[in-house]
Amino acid sequence: MKNIEEINNSKVKQIIAQKKHPEFFPGDIIKVGVKITEGKRDRIQYFEGVCIAKKNRDINSSFTVRKISFGEGVERTFALYSPAVDTIKVIRSGKVRRAKLYYLRDRTGKSARISEKIKKKIGIDLETKIQEVTEENVATPAAEEVNKEETKSAEASKVNAKQKTEAPKAEAKKETKPQTKAEHKKEEEPKK
Repeated sequence: MKNIEEINNSKVKQIIAQKKHPEFFPGDIIKVGVKITEGKRDRIQYFEGVCIAKKNRDINSSFTVRKISFGEGVERTFALYSPAVDTIKVIRSGKVRRAKLYYLRDRTGKSARISEKIKKKIGIDLETKIQEVTEENVATPAAEEVNKEETKSAEASKVNAKQKTEAPKAEAKKETKPQTKAEHKKEEEPKK
């Protein structure tokens, strides 16, 4: 016999498999797409505001979003795994030090602003492509030996080329070597 927690966990896993919600925290500005049924038609209405609270309670998880609409503060609490919540999009991440931002209810204007959390990008794209295994990709032991010999011969030719380029440079240095005072005097003495 299953208890209620196991049933709730299995339902949460089913819902997560069907739709993925992004990870968001209090202080983030999020845009929630809510399914609304009007007669026979369905439509999605967006509610954009600051997430001021989030409760993690398995299937009973919820979050509260607050926005200022025509000078009035409007708050809506959504069940995270509700079929009525279609999409959640994080617009901006906020830098806060609290889990519940109820103090925003008393504030308006600039004092109600939350600074943006700056995420560092390391400049590496972690997207990887899966390569199919073919005969060309798979190296046989004989092919590896041939590749080793080719690399050795290539390295040897590079060393030879380097030595050839260094030899003329050394000769040029000898020719343009400045004379010392003693050598200069020896050349001048025979002229007398």
